[in-house]
Amino acid sequence: MIRLENVTKSYQKGVNAVDRLSLLVPPGKIVGFLGPNGAGKTTTIKMITGILEPDEGQIEVGGHDIVKDALAAKRGFGYVPDNPDVFLRLKGVEYLDFIAAIYHVPEAEKKERILDLAGKLEILDALSNKIQSYSHGMRQKLVLIASLLHRPAVWILDEPLTGLDPKSSFLLKEMMRSHADAGGTIFFSTHVLDVAEKICDVVAVIQKGRLLFYGELEQLRQKARERGAKDGANGGAGTAAAAEDSSLERIFLEMTEEL
Repeated sequence: MIRLENVTKSYQKGVNAVDRLSLLVPPGKIVGFLGPNGAGKTTTIKMITGILEPDEGQIEVGGHDIVKDALAAKRGFGYVPDNPDVFLRLKGVEYLDFIAAIYHVPEAEKKERILDLAGKLEILDALSNKIQSYSHGMRQKLVLIASLLHRPAVWILDEPLTGLDPKSSFLLKEMMRSHADAGGTIFFSTHVLDVAEKICDVVAVIQKGRLLFYGELEQLRQKARERGAKDGANGGAGTAAAAEDSSLERIFLEMTEEL
């Protein structure tokens, strides 16, 4: 579980990148975090993972406060950042050994997990090479593997599909579904709205640091239909068209462009 309560972060006086954001991400669900560039998605994720500290508010991951009880909170989640360029001078296997050591993963379990995940993602043969020789997609696969070595209950992913080939994208979506079905928590940001529409149980839409919507996709569509009917009655066409289309992409564009 992830809980945010009245979380605010500002990079310059008077401008909040994240503005009093409250959000509850339950176990057993895939929650998509949607918003245009600059909406505050990555800032929010960096606060959840402890990379940034909120100016105000409280964040809990797995029941632990990310500021007051950072180590306990961090032990319980796996994180895939938006940039996979990590420890480029290490070999892939050295990086995975390093991550496994941080999380105190037993040797036998570490080997089993690496063989399994690297085999599925088809980078097993590349683990003896330095990460700087990897393509972007291979680096993305490596950080995905690293995020799962300690079998975290909470999986946090920032644009995880970027750079992945179709087969690996499909596998990642299957892994996310399996993790949620087993009672795990999935929170991921994405710009690929058709993917969010297909795999998310719940979506959170953020714009200018504020939460516009949080709920199931059908609830979002119903909200768009209601607003469309009202807009149509007032002679408007934009929101009415969104309600008629009912795709997440159309609804998202109409919703975020209104602010």
